Amino acid sequence: RFPRAYCTHPLCGPQRASFMTGLYPHQNGSTNNGTPLNPEHKGQTLSNFLTDADYDCALSGKWHVGGTTPEECGLEVICGNRDNEVPLRAIEFMKRERDNPFFLFASFLNPHDICQVARNQPLPQGPVPQPTTIEECPSLPANFAIPPYSPDILQMLRQVNRRVYPTLEYTEDDWRRLRFLYYRLCEKVDAEIGVLLNGLRDLGLEEDTYIVFTSDHGDGHGAHNWNQKTSFYEEVINVPFIISHKGKTNAGGVNDTHLVSLGLDLLPTLCEVGGANIPETLEGLSLQSLAEGKTPDSWREELIVETEINIGSGPGGGGASRAVLTDQYKYSAFPMGRYREQLVDLQNDPGEMVNLAVNSRFKNELDDHRRRLRQWCEKTNDPFLKMCM
Repeated sequence: RFPRAYCTHPLCGPQRASFMTGLYPHQNGSTNNGTPLNPEHKGQTLSNFLTDADYDCALSGKWHVGGTTPEECGLEVICGNRDNEVPLRAIEFMKRERDNPFFLFASFLNPHDICQVARNQPLPQGPVPQPTTIEECPSLPANFAIPPYSPDILQMLRQVNRRVYPTLEYTEDDWRRLRFLYYRLCEKVDAEIGVLLNGLRDLGLEEDTYIVFTSDHGDGHGAHNWNQKTSFYEEVINVPFIISHKGKTNAGGVNDTHLVSLGLDLLPTLCEVGGANIPETLEGLSLQSLAEGKTPDSWREELIVETEINIGSGPGGGGASRAVLTDQYKYSAFPMGRYREQLVDLQNDPGEMVNLAVNSRFKNELDDHRRRLRQWCEKTNDPFLKMCM
């Protein structure tokens, strides 16, 4: 398990494009749910590389990579966005007689239905049990309050897009009910994942199969009065990441020292395991040796997360934002509003309640993270440098 794993962008489409290309969104073109993958990256994806290495590749479930199709990426589509069918169709695929090894992308939608819960919409993947009393619901998180000196742009976003962020008038009990239902959605998809893993075991394939469990992004879950994605809060960008290969990976091991980039590192990891060739230009790092309990000679010292916060059309409508994570700190930079810069000490303030960017005692740490972000922007030709720094 890798507790310090982060998405490259806390939104479905951009993160899934990073899954497939091993690139940051500003590099592959998919910077929000409405922008497609750049044409030059078609045919240069994780499943294309594994297809070239003679793998039978399939998708069961959600796709959501704009500008290309699963088929163009070498994936046979065996099921659509129906979580209850994803494991069943996946098991049928694994049962096939074949000469080649397989790569299976089993892609569940939930607990994404928490978005519909907040908007009082029907749940696409079916209902979950409702609380009968408020006492059944989880307590509010310790970091429920919006902290002092938090970035104005996030509250601007909630104000102008109340359909997507309908929680401005939520009472504390409303937040507790939302948290209750989020856990029910997690239980629902956990059961469906269990069907898939039991099927793999029943087929006698467990020791021959490399399993990665992860998510494209998280949800605010009530922290800082936030629901949904888009922000840089830990609840949103810090994602589950577990690797299991029975008999080979470090069973029960926890690696909480290495920064993992979900969008960059998944592709080289699976391609190394599968013996597939990838472009030398990709900067992601394979996690195979770390998962086996080995310590690499070197590793990244910082990790970048991108997001787009759009609060309207025309000048001053928001836009690109960036975060830098290091061993102890997280620095975030936004394009507009008060308190455009955030610096939090994740070791001593994991709930992110104190913005150190407004404290002169942390000027050295602030300047160091500004420098890291500037150098990264220059290295990757990130337009954020010219727009916001």
